[in-house]
Amino acid sequence: MLHHMIASGPRPVAPFSHAVEADGWVFVTGQMPTDPAAPDAELPIGIVAQTTRVMDNLKLVLDGIGLGLEHVTMARIYLTQFDRDYDGLNALWPSFFEPGKLPARTTIGVTALAVGALVEIDLIARRP
Repeated sequence: MLHHMIASGPRPVAPFSHAVEADGWVFVTGQMPTDPAAPDAELPIGIVAQTTRVMDNLKLVLDGIGLGLEHVTMARIYLTQFDRDYDGLNALWPSFFEPGKLPARTTIGVTALAVGALVEIDLIARRP
């Protein structure tokens, strides 16, 4: 197994690797809507801005190991305000991927997330 920590990646909010790779599968730790350049700054406001920041952070991690969103096979999304934010997330989600090539996905409502985030997303990717 390879344990990846990306120097330019987001500062971890807990003890973990940014990603772990085994047999071509890459498991990317759930990312928060923090700013890698200013990790203690306030979070963006709203589900669209937070989801965009989370996806930017996930792209940083993937890029750091030579992959991109086109390699993602599965996403798990955690929302603290499921009823309020689910539609906004769904409207934005396809914009991150090539048309017709959305990864499998599970979206779960949770009571709370680290750093007071509205959204956290983790990924499974496959190295070609």
